[in-house]
Amino acid sequence: MSSQIHRVEVEFGGRTLALETGKLAGQANGALTVQYGDTVVLATAVADKPRAGLDFFPLLVDLEERMYAAGKMPGSRFVRREGRPAELATLTARLIDHAIRPLFPKGALDDVQVVITTLAADPDFYPDFLGIIGASAALHLSDLPFAGPISATKVAWLEGDLIVNPTYEQAEESELELVVAGVGDRVLMIECEGREVPEDILVEAMELGLKAGEVVCEAQEELRKKAGKPKFQMTVKEVPEDVTAAVARAASTKMKKALIAKDKDERDEALNTLRGSVEESLAAEPDAADQQWAIRQAFDKLSAKVTRELILEKGQRPDGRKVTEVRPLSSEVGVLPRVHGSALFQRGETQALCVATLATLGESKILHGLHPQESKRYLHHYNFPPYSTGETKPMRTPGRREIGHGALAEKALRPVLPSEEDFPYCIRVVSEIMSSNGSTSMASCCGSTLALMDAGVPIEAPVAGISVGLVTSDKDPEKHVLLTDIQGIEDFCGDMDFKVAGTRQGVTAIQLDQKLHGVPVKVLAEALEQAREARFQILDVMEETLEEPRGKLSPHAPKIFSVQIPVDKIGALIGPGGKVIRGLQQDTGTKIDVEEDGTVYIATPDEERGNIALNIIRNMTREPIVGEEYQGKVVRILGIGAFCEIIPGKDGLVHISELDWTHVDRVEDVVNVGDEIKVKVIEVDSQGRINLSRKQCLPRPEGGEGGPGDGGDEGPRSGGGGGRDRDRGRGGDRDRSRRPEGRSYGRDRERGPARDSNRDSRPRERAESRGGDRGNNRPERDRGGDRASEANSRSERPHRERGPRPDRPQSPRSAIARKATSRGGGQKLPPKQSSQPQQSEQQKLVIDHTKQAVRPGDHLVSREPAIRPWSGSGARTPHLRSRNTRNG
Repeated sequence: MSSQIHRVEVEFGGRTLALETGKLAGQANGALTVQYGDTVVLATAVADKPRAGLDFFPLLVDLEERMYAAGKMPGSRFVRREGRPAELATLTARLIDHAIRPLFPKGALDDVQVVITTLAADPDFYPDFLGIIGASAALHLSDLPFAGPISATKVAWLEGDLIVNPTYEQAEESELELVVAGVGDRVLMIECEGREVPEDILVEAMELGLKAGEVVCEAQEELRKKAGKPKFQMTVKEVPEDVTAAVARAASTKMKKALIAKDKDERDEALNTLRGSVEESLAAEPDAADQQWAIRQAFDKLSAKVTRELILEKGQRPDGRKVTEVRPLSSEVGVLPRVHGSALFQRGETQALCVATLATLGESKILHGLHPQESKRYLHHYNFPPYSTGETKPMRTPGRREIGHGALAEKALRPVLPSEEDFPYCIRVVSEIMSSNGSTSMASCCGSTLALMDAGVPIEAPVAGISVGLVTSDKDPEKHVLLTDIQGIEDFCGDMDFKVAGTRQGVTAIQLDQKLHGVPVKVLAEALEQAREARFQILDVMEETLEEPRGKLSPHAPKIFSVQIPVDKIGALIGPGGKVIRGLQQDTGTKIDVEEDGTVYIATPDEERGNIALNIIRNMTREPIVGEEYQGKVVRILGIGAFCEIIPGKDGLVHISELDWTHVDRVEDVVNVGDEIKVKVIEVDSQGRINLSRKQCLPRPEGGEGGPGDGGDEGPRSGGGGGRDRDRGRGGDRDRSRRPEGRSYGRDRERGPARDSNRDSRPRERAESRGGDRGNNRPERDRGGDRASEANSRSERPHRERGPRPDRPQSPRSAIARKATSRGGGQKLPPKQSSQPQQSEQQKLVIDHTKQAVRPGDHLVSREPAIRPWSGSGARTPHLRSRNTRNG
């Protein structure tokens, strides 16, 4: 384990790229750290001896995202550690694999593992292109044979300019985001997403990326001179020359005839028959009896050689097509009932069934990882069952190939999707590959477009995809043939699979997977033009099936309404712990999502329910205006008046004096719970409490408001003195909550029972005469019965004189006072000199306050604690916390 540290720094895209080795992971064959900005990745490469029975190169590439790199805690609160790699990490690992795999010796069987670990994450630079640089540098430093080094560059097209290694924000705003890996003028890998980018801009971006990456290759070469290891020879399993010659003698004359067949099944059957006869004939020879693997390998190489020769020399493809010809196309939409959108797309023997599903934005996928993007609303999932190739295999969870193909189709469609504001839906498309004979990912693009249009998604333009292959001459590197719409055997025998998706205006997605030591940019430019012509042919067929998106959604798709509410009303809509929004969803049968900016989305299969929920939310979040009239519903009767719900979640008090122009003795004489009455807002006080009037919505009687004593001179609760103290006479409920019973949308908080209701239901003078602090441990008295009715009955009883209580001594002053009262005299007694201490300011404030009409919601200082302190026994009620989340 070397302790010497070597470091190389270069300017790359306007920032410093630092490569350092010798400090970490000294037991790996090759290891170094790559730093760009504040992003630091550790790249390691390790080789092991070949495993028995393998006949392929077992290269494994992993990208490990460590959440500490961004200062985050991973996983759930039950498992605080990283688990399965995020989807983006899997896609980045595939990206690195595509770039480095062609540079290992052909036929190598040694186990090779490349691990990229993110140690520090700068939100401006995700470690995709840095992972490629790190993998190349680690392999180049190591003793593994690797035909490197290579560079990797990210290029964006923003406001007409090409930018090298853009920040995350620049990439999000740009029209093009392209990652290109290569060396010199040869491209090893391309991954691209664009907003209908012209082909010439793509070519310029490739050239710029390769040019900018030259300094990266130079830095790796410099680092290898300082700390590189001598290369060793990998184990390469080759087919013996005598077996190759024997297979050629036995099959050459019949191979061409077996390969030329328009139907895949017919061609496969002919090849299998020929392979069987060759194996049977060679089994009789002593030298080839135990070399079944070598015979199969030699046969496959012979079929590939013959296929390539036919294409290069005669321009003849296995199915008889021209090199620019697309296989027969067919498509249809609406193939499945009940689903929101469906389409079946077929190209030759490749068939894709695509199904679109719409949901609320609350169903968007939450992304966990180091990438700044937190969620995405468009999902494309790709399934490749074994029956699509006529094979039997265990059904597993999606592998890297399925994830990669789904992501490519997702990239292709994402640029043409409507914005969230115009189409507030989460969208999922599933591509089921029914039959496979090459280019299934591009068939998924075409089928997905039709499925979205069938679902009524207003995409900007239809997207089609095509794959272009390449066959090059081993003798003349300049000689090559590009193949439009490659099938399975051409993918196996060819040198490149160049997937291009886009609209009539430009390209939306690209993926390059090739087997050479790079493809010249000029060849890729030819391929882009050839793909453009084929893309137009496919779009013609798709537009014949469905020219534009349907004008309305499927009847089975959710209807989504939206409304904007003030941000400070979000908490009231959600309620404590989500209580209000859950109740609203339950009562209306809808699903409601609230965004941080106050946008509310309501999803429902029934338009009528959606309108109901929409109106409720609008009313819950707007303030009543003084002077407006409402059709309200009586929700509660008190002695002082009636509570009336004027809009859902908003109620006000109609004081008994505001019920009618004439005198009202009992509230129940005019209104009852459940009655609908017309009321007018006459006041909204500083605490947001609403005073209503019924009589001001009625015709005013001639001659004024009535005679004396009709209550017309008594104001509502906010009034001070004047007239009888009606609140005192009906004091049984004057301190109770103003909130009606039952569910209440939009209430700020649940008040619970009034704190003073067990004291103030009795006449005030009686309550005051009992003064003194009776403590908290006195036994509770049974005060059953309806307290409102009790208060009303008490207010109607005739006043009677109170005699001296037998259990208390009578003071002389009390006797004199009663005597004076019984004689009717007006003699006033001299003021009593109290022996008690002078009242404090707080006590004075309490006494003065209680002389006024007590309004629901007022905070009173009471001698008797309203809430008893917790004594340590029993369970404590947990505090509910209201969280502003999308799902309430």
